[in-house]
Amino acid sequence: MIYAMNNFTFHNPTEILFGKGMIAEIGSRVPADRPVLLVYGGGSIKRNGVYDQVRAALKKHNVIEFPGIEPNPLFETCLKAVEVVRAKKIGFVLAAGGGSVIDAAKFIAAAAPFDGNDPWEILRTTGAVIKSALPVGTILTLPATGTEANGNSVISRGTTQEKLHFTSVHSFPVFSVLDPTTTFTLPKKYIRNGIVDAFAHTMEQYLTFPAAAPLQDRLAESVLQTLVEVGPITLAKRRNYDARAAFMWSATLALNTLLGCGVPQDWATHMIGHELTAFYGLDHAETLAIVMPGVWQYKFAAKQQKLEQYGRRVWNVKTAKAAMAKTESFFHALGMPTRLSAYKINAAEAAEKVRARFVARGVAFGEHGDINGEAAATIIRSRA
Repeated sequence: MIYAMNNFTFHNPTEILFGKGMIAEIGSRVPADRPVLLVYGGGSIKRNGVYDQVRAALKKHNVIEFPGIEPNPLFETCLKAVEVVRAKKIGFVLAAGGGSVIDAAKFIAAAAPFDGNDPWEILRTTGAVIKSALPVGTILTLPATGTEANGNSVISRGTTQEKLHFTSVHSFPVFSVLDPTTTFTLPKKYIRNGIVDAFAHTMEQYLTFPAAAPLQDRLAESVLQTLVEVGPITLAKRRNYDARAAFMWSATLALNTLLGCGVPQDWATHMIGHELTAFYGLDHAETLAIVMPGVWQYKFAAKQQKLEQYGRRVWNVKTAKAAMAKTESFFHALGMPTRLSAYKINAAEAAEKVRARFVARGVAFGEHGDINGEAAATIIRSRA
């Protein structure tokens, strides 16, 4: 059975400034009437030249720096930045870094004007309580999450080992700079993670069940085919501008909300993966590579038609099983493990932790809303 294409509203207000040297353009786009908070991570932007370019572009602005955003940004760290924003009367938040830095900037921008008692409510309600946010601009240095062109953010809380997300129309960046040359110095692990992350984002919006949305399918398949084509090249040749540019743009398109228009979406892999990161500290992409094949196997009958289409169009294979095998082989070729044992994680223990958390929250995910705690536990145990 093929279901009709769903109604949808598409609006993406983020201006993309793509290409070499485009950081210089931000000076005219960042208001100069109030201080700017420059948010970044461990200091890599000072080694790859991004920091100097930003300071040159904003030489007429009052820039206040907030470094130290962690991978899987912490709620506790973000609250310290919120204090700075309020004390210094910040008017604009500029994020320079990868997805973690940008996600942190979005949360900071939303939490600063939040008038509730506990900013964690922003995460607990997946953004429903956000009424406004400071404007955010981004300079992307690590293609992966697509957060540079959507209203999503994922934040971890160290004290409770939680990792939650929010989405808001107020959290789309005003602009995002995508200069592939800023990624040339990234370690191979980060590029591997980015390729897998973008691949999984596309799959969450594509590999569900057939809908009468042929253009959406083709758009998703084109992103997947591009990642398969240029992923190994950009991993092997870090200064190949063309490959890196194609990868960078693919990662943005994978989650700028376009691919998901009018079609069913899954996201069970992500929700299970977030818990593995929260409990065990795995990189986000590492969890996706482990969980996604398990979700496909668990939901094989429901996903078989789409798996077969994916196999034919992306891998030129005939069966759903072959498509699944090709996907894992692709991840392995990038140097990405697909089993919990690669990280010395006990699958039974992990399954019980995630099951208990899903049950406690009363949540279920997937395109049919049937990936509950018990299902998540079964999936995790299958990835030992």
